[in-house]
Amino acid sequence: MTIVLVSLILGAFAILYYYLTHNYKYWQKRGIPCADGILPGIGHMLPAITLRTTFPEFLSKMYNDNKNCSMVGFYSFTKPSLVVIEPQLVKTVLQANFSSFNRNVFQVDPDLDPLFALNPFNLIGEKWQAARKRLTYAFSSMRLKILLESVKTVCVVFENYLDNKLKETRKIEVELKDLCSKFTAQVVAGAGFGVDGYCFNEEKKDLSFQKVGTAILQPNLRTKIVMMLTFIAPSLNKILRVKAIPKHIDNFFRTLVAELIEQRRKDGKPRNDFLHLMTELEKQEGTKFDLEVLTAHAMSFFIDGYETSSTVMSLVLYQLAVHQEIQKKLREEVMSVFEKYNGEITYEGLKEMTYMDQVLCESQRIIPTVGFQSKMCTEEFELKGSDGLVCRVQPTTEIQIPVDGLHRDPKYWNNPEIFDPDRFSPENKQSIDRFAFLPFGEGPRICPGMRMALLQIKAGLAVLLRKYSLELSPKTKLPLKMIPGAILASPEGGLWVKIQQL
Repeated sequence: MTIVLVSLILGAFAILYYYLTHNYKYWQKRGIPCADGILPGIGHMLPAITLRTTFPEFLSKMYNDNKNCSMVGFYSFTKPSLVVIEPQLVKTVLQANFSSFNRNVFQVDPDLDPLFALNPFNLIGEKWQAARKRLTYAFSSMRLKILLESVKTVCVVFENYLDNKLKETRKIEVELKDLCSKFTAQVVAGAGFGVDGYCFNEEKKDLSFQKVGTAILQPNLRTKIVMMLTFIAPSLNKILRVKAIPKHIDNFFRTLVAELIEQRRKDGKPRNDFLHLMTELEKQEGTKFDLEVLTAHAMSFFIDGYETSSTVMSLVLYQLAVHQEIQKKLREEVMSVFEKYNGEITYEGLKEMTYMDQVLCESQRIIPTVGFQSKMCTEEFELKGSDGLVCRVQPTTEIQIPVDGLHRDPKYWNNPEIFDPDRFSPENKQSIDRFAFLPFGEGPRICPGMRMALLQIKAGLAVLLRKYSLELSPKTKLPLKMIPGAILASPEGGLWVKIQQL
């Protein structure tokens, strides 16, 4: 009896082991190099799921360990995934053969997160095309000038906030992500919805748009779990059913947009915000947009404009605090442009701040806000590397693009660890491999809000540098280490600086 029981147990373990490992010859059979360190059932994912490292760092290590290859396979649990290492293959996936890789990997359950599921990032097919068309309409040059009027109003509030803080002391110590989040959340409230975001009002901080953003994206335990379930193990969330957007935030946006859009449709008054632009587009198309879809677009405007922009802005300011000579040079450009335009922020003036563009690009290169991109193969396609590797990629195979690895590869960047905005000078940027630099993605799915993000960031940086200087605070933990599980680049301990008036 004992022998039979032991045999059954061993048999069960053998069947389980086979189930967990039977696919682990997938890449070997196809002649594609595979990363080391496979574990049954987990594949290569142990460092990511135990939060020992960030997912961009996880992919970056795989990139650096296999740089002599054009591509390398790994296993996301039991599922084969492919890392493309050559920029030419990145171009194939993101642009040249977009039709075969037109889906982002991340899956959002529309029954669980209906608004988030309607975010253009998660949509496919005709729904994605319709959403992108609306956002492209809102972020054209002509309409960015309209939205800039709201940004300029926030710049005044931002400046007054800093002035008031510096009345009582020569220097103030601030955490940059918190400061920049106040700015971008206030911008999104005004330019997105035409309301006061209360982000610089201490008495109303519990009502602020910054608090709304924090509830969604602050790198705490909840968002780490959401990140893992959404980006790393979406199939597990079919069982656990954890919402990406908290219910009270979902209700907040539904109520706000419903009230505001009805008001806009009735009074027809021109306003300098996204919802007004949507009502204008409704008139052009001769139809009312579905309220849930419109709310999803507005929430997308908020999430992208608030969190991504504040992360980029805070990392730029950190670099300026570290590199004083670059801060000085950029300030000189800002002052020169302000003088040309009589001290006013203008769309044309911001475009003329070309050294600021260089600083922004270099900051995003050295610490990408999003250090990876993931695409799903939607129809069979043959990828061919320059090293002779050929992979017949099957539908549903996940393609990982290691942005962090590409941005730090000495093959494409001289002394990549050095912060050098001159890499992106007019005479140098022509030699940059376009698909080795992916701060906003590339191809048809490049970030639709990129121009709006850069507009508000440049305006905020210009206002700050015109009157204030920054120096790094000892409270900043060096070297920077990113928080595992955070959706965007989030340095542990924060980015602390001291600010004083010039």
